[in-house]
Amino acid sequence: MPGVYTSRSFAPLFVTQFLGAFNDNLFKTAMLFLIAFRVAGNDPHRAATLVTAAAGIFILPFFLFSGVAGRLADAVDKARIARAVKLAEVVILALGGIGLLLATMPLLFAVLFAMGVHSTVFGPVKYAILPQHLATDALLGGTGLVEGATFVAILLGQIAGGLLPTPVAAGAMLVAAVAGVVASRRIPAAPPAADAAPVDWNPLTASASVWRGSFAIPAIARATIAISWFWALGTIYTSQFVPLVAAWHASESVATLFLVVFTVGIATGAGGVARLLGGKVSARAAPWAAVTLAAASAGLYLAVRDGFPHGIAVDARGASVVVALFILAAAGGIFSVPLYAILQTEGGAATRSSRIAANNIVNGAFQVGGTLLAGAAVAAGVPIAVVLAVSGASALVLIPLLRRLA
Repeated sequence: MPGVYTSRSFAPLFVTQFLGAFNDNLFKTAMLFLIAFRVAGNDPHRAATLVTAAAGIFILPFFLFSGVAGRLADAVDKARIARAVKLAEVVILALGGIGLLLATMPLLFAVLFAMGVHSTVFGPVKYAILPQHLATDALLGGTGLVEGATFVAILLGQIAGGLLPTPVAAGAMLVAAVAGVVASRRIPAAPPAADAAPVDWNPLTASASVWRGSFAIPAIARATIAISWFWALGTIYTSQFVPLVAAWHASESVATLFLVVFTVGIATGAGGVARLLGGKVSARAAPWAAVTLAAASAGLYLAVRDGFPHGIAVDARGASVVVALFILAAAGGIFSVPLYAILQTEGGAATRSSRIAANNIVNGAFQVGGTLLAGAAVAAGVPIAVVLAVSGASALVLIPLLRRLA
């Protein structure tokens, strides 16, 4: 089975999506550092405003164009779309590199929006193409590798964007984009189903269509809600790691350690769930993963409620923080991957990409809503550790839905 994942049917897509996720986060992080330390270094209020606007501009295309992207990927060869998207990425990030070097905010925001469109169009492709290139017993493993690699690419892009000097970051983006073009050209054809509907280029009607189509199928609706909850949880946790560490006057390396452990945990769970389920597409492990996730979030709270120990990686209490965070993240990987596989297999091939697109729309809404709720709670004086614990415990609310799905 490992040979399946290194074959021409999977490896080029894997590399293409990994480099795309890496570049997204490299550019976003480099831009945020530019804002924080050069453009608005002496004006924290302006810096916060620009950072918030950047986050909104990047996610806006997911709300505007996911419906069109889903319908397009259902109606056109997915490999052709991947190649076109990667060519566009080279042009977009060449302009992005110029914007970083010149610190030109209008250009940077335009590039950020274009990268959001790029990710919106490619999003349905990277999951919907897998059933066309992988056997049924390899689908769960392939989906897990794609999801796990996405989190690793996000982390590496964030680290690179924060550490690399601006000229080096600009060059690295362009190199990764060109490498993505080369990889995408080796993705085998993935033609549309014979009964696929034509592309609807109207963003409003296309989004309404994919939404109705997905939520008319109970299994798809339940999987979409559960996946979106998971992405909201991940966004809350990763966005609060730095403030949590800062509140206890721990070093920046602790925040980096948290991000690394969280990412490795998700990648481990996502990569191992296929073996756990014997390669069968099933949500039967999801309720247990939700319970484990909630328990681990409680353990994490107990470990950090009194602050961080010195030498967090070796101190007994510090080790308990790392272990709880790893278990929580690994449970998240086990939780989410089979749900993506359900989106890929339920409802027929003709609307597979549209189902992924509808999921992306709901994901975006959950991430924005979860971030706003967490931020409001922290602003109201709720300790960050409590916010994280409650967010993790909310997994228990999903258990009835997951049991019906299983």
